[in-house]
Amino acid sequence: MSTDRRILLGRVAGDFGVRGELKLLSWTDPREAIFRYQPWILRSGDTEREVSGVRGRDTGKLVIATFPGVENREQAEALKGAEIWVTRDRLPPPRPGEYYWVDLEGLAVQTVEGVSLGTVSHLFDTGANPVIVISGERERLVPFVTDTFVKSVDFEAGLIVVDWDPDF
Repeated sequence: MSTDRRILLGRVAGDFGVRGELKLLSWTDPREAIFRYQPWILRSGDTEREVSGVRGRDTGKLVIATFPGVENREQAEALKGAEIWVTRDRLPPPRPGEYYWVDLEGLAVQTVEGVSLGTVSHLFDTGANPVIVISGERERLVPFVTDTFVKSVDFEAGLIVVDWDPDF
């Protein structure tokens, strides 16, 4: 697992008030956990900068943040739309049976019968469960449901074994 891999944790949604506070979209659980994983890499278009010392709170409806050096509405507005990234090594290890999606990307996928399906391109969430997108001779979508479809994840072998019909 590479420590330079990045994970998107959120986005600056806009300014909040006149003192330079910002509204954030946070994809951490709980939402305010985003403040634990600093420094952040703020990406706006082709521009990136690192920022530390961001403080904030979850108001129940919004996550509000105060960035060092951002003291008025104009400075806050300049950050609107910036993506909040962190390097993978900033996050704690997952609990047993849990996985960071970024750690699954690039792993080989084969059926329980040993048929190679390709490699994990990415994952997405349907609301019911995550789905693995496998790139091979064709693209396959496999629900990431452990014990039912995903039989094992072996990081040392770089392999996910699934109970999936290769013709589907």
